[in-house]
Amino acid sequence: MILRLLGWQGIAGLALASAFALLLLIQKGETRHWRRQSGQYEQLYRSGEVALAGTIANYRAAADRARSEDQANLGRVTAAQAAITERTADDYQSRLEDARARARARAEQLRRQDPGAAADPGARRAAPVPGVARSAGKPDEAAGENGLSYQDALTATEQAIQLDELIKWISRQHAIDPNGEPAGRQQAIEPGTARR
Repeated sequence: MILRLLGWQGIAGLALASAFALLLLIQKGETRHWRRQSGQYEQLYRSGEVALAGTIANYRAAADRARSEDQANLGRVTAAQAAITERTADDYQSRLEDARARARARAEQLRRQDPGAAADPGARRAAPVPGVARSAGKPDEAAGENGLSYQDALTATEQAIQLDELIKWISRQHAIDPNGEPAGRQQAIEPGTARR
């Protein structure tokens, strides 16, 4: 009966109004849903920004810490290298002084040794003639037998000491790990000493 009163235009109006009301309800639901989603996305975005800011701060702090550790490590390595250089120079000087003292003592000993052996004590009829040089009697006279004067032997000894100390210095310098543990935990490699 109501349908007869309304006619086809009224029914169409009611259907259209119902469709609009239904669309309005659907739109309101969608709006609420997307508002909620927008809030979640905004929250995710803000937490991402906070995490990014934290990551940047952590990287900067780590870079600063690495810089300070590098400076401390540089100081440690420089001090260790200087100590090795000083110790090697001291060892070198003491070994040179010892070798020179031994050479002076040996030269003095040879000067004082049997001065009468230089002349031939043979027949007294003729003028004295220098005698034949005596052969080496001890192992420390071997350098003289090989054609080296005592000065040349001293020079060879000094050079051998210099090379030996240089080898030690290089080995000790190489044993320092520039990225390793602080001093006290690392052990320097001690090479065997060269024959003297």
